[in-house]
Amino acid sequence: MSVLAIRSLCKSFGGVRAVNEVSFEIGKGEFLALIGPNGAGKSTCFNTINGQLKPDSGEILFEGKNIAGLEPRDIWRLGVGRTFQVAATFGSMTVVENVQMALISYAHQTYRLWRPAASLHRERALELLAQVGMADAADRPSRELAYGDVKRIELAIALANEPRLLLMDEPTAGMAPRERNALIALVKKLVLERGISVLFTEHSMDVVFSYADRIIVLARGRLIADGDAATIRENAKVQEVYFGTGKTFTVAAP
Repeated sequence: MSVLAIRSLCKSFGGVRAVNEVSFEIGKGEFLALIGPNGAGKSTCFNTINGQLKPDSGEILFEGKNIAGLEPRDIWRLGVGRTFQVAATFGSMTVVENVQMALISYAHQTYRLWRPAASLHRERALELLAQVGMADAADRPSRELAYGDVKRIELAIALANEPRLLLMDEPTAGMAPRERNALIALVKKLVLERGISVLFTEHSMDVVFSYADRIIVLARGRLIADGDAATIRENAKVQEVYFGTGKTFTVAAP
């Protein structure tokens, strides 16, 4: 059984069909990229899966359960993690406290007022920070971090609910080439170790073609291609959508 199965997903805004009968699946441990030109419907599709938008029709099956229309917090509690295009942490808190807050929420301990929050789940938070290479910064204020490090903290937070599916929206946005390849390599390593499935959107084609197990392509709300890097690179529809006819993708080495 697929970890995530999308069936005939549709979402419209007025007379514009932003997502139009989109269907695809993600297997366990698969690293799946969702790409497409501006206005293709990537963000709408992504946010509908995550519960930020309600679909007009279709099914979103997570481990066989239809989660279409559920609130984001309910989807998160089922085991779906999420990172955002613009990463943000609580600047007034330390790095470890940011991760602790996610663990406290997942454990339904938000209103346990008789214990200080700083004492809850610290060891587990430190373990997650170690996995993303940020344990040494645990007690630093988050506002002091470079943006690339904030992205790593966001990843640790996304792992707090022990996800079986991780949704990553532009995970390398705003990062230099060396930083973004290091981050995606780290994510791929965690995916292999934990068997997590990942759906990510990305504009950096070097990241997509170097790391994705499979790539799906949207254009004007419709799925136009699905395959590995070589298949997508040579797909005539994809070339036409991105460049017009006669051009192919050129991918920089990671």
